[in-house]
Amino acid sequence: MMGQVMDSPIPARSTARIAIVTVSYGSGAVLPAFVKSISAAVSEPTWVIIADNKSNEPDNVAQLAADELVEYLPLSENVGYGSAVNAAVRTLPASAEWVLVANPDLVMAPGSLDVLIRTGESAADIGAVGPATLTADGARYPSARMVPSLRTGVGHALFANLWIDNPWSRAYKNDFAQDLLRRDAGWLSGACVLVRRSLFDTLGGFDEHYFMYFEDVDLGYRIGKVGFRNVYEPAAVVTHTGAHSTNSESARMVAVHHDSAQTFLNKKYAGAILWPLRVGLGFGLRFRSAIVQRNLRRGQSN
Repeated sequence: MMGQVMDSPIPARSTARIAIVTVSYGSGAVLPAFVKSISAAVSEPTWVIIADNKSNEPDNVAQLAADELVEYLPLSENVGYGSAVNAAVRTLPASAEWVLVANPDLVMAPGSLDVLIRTGESAADIGAVGPATLTADGARYPSARMVPSLRTGVGHALFANLWIDNPWSRAYKNDFAQDLLRRDAGWLSGACVLVRRSLFDTLGGFDEHYFMYFEDVDLGYRIGKVGFRNVYEPAAVVTHTGAHSTNSESARMVAVHHDSAQTFLNKKYAGAILWPLRVGLGFGLRFRSAIVQRNLRRGQSN
């Protein structure tokens, strides 16, 4: 029987209350550390699913799943991050009340998932909970931010690489000074976020128009729109070692990131009257994308 990775008896699939979904894309080198960290992160039976966006290429992910008694969901093609998560969530039984969406290159601190669940269940209007996220060198990553607006989103996009401490980026990232306090946020990083399963289903999961990036911004925005809260919980801690699957395609991923940003802003500022605004935003994002890609290529060639 496939299922969870704790020392306690493996639950029947139909009775697990907590599910963990992660998406692999050539992630065989980093997944073992993530899977092994789960047993100390949660004290109740948990169902784990690995959705594989690169199942057509040789890897050890399927064998890892078999060895660790977790469910393996091979996908016929690379459908993108949000779509892969949605595919996995659709297979979950009705017993799953909470879904932790997590990148495969994470290590969860002991008790971290228990803390997220307790916070989520502390109020009926909490729709999603996100932990404090550390980088590989121990620095805090701004994983709980405000929803991009014209002022903060455009200011951050234009000046983040030129003027690091600009006021728009500080506002967009919700100011690091607040990172030691539990607080509400506009959205929580999809690298690690616990979502109320009933709400996730009601919203239709991640918007599959996003291949990669901004699907978490969009989900947080929609959670807020229907009256639920996105809560940052710094008492839960995870370490994110880095975007291993995109390191070799950084210039292409910059383009995808900016395309996704435009998709979100087009969605948020819809309507015929705002068409000139969307055109201007699109031009600015394409210009910034080209500059960042050029700088990346220059750096790689030196």
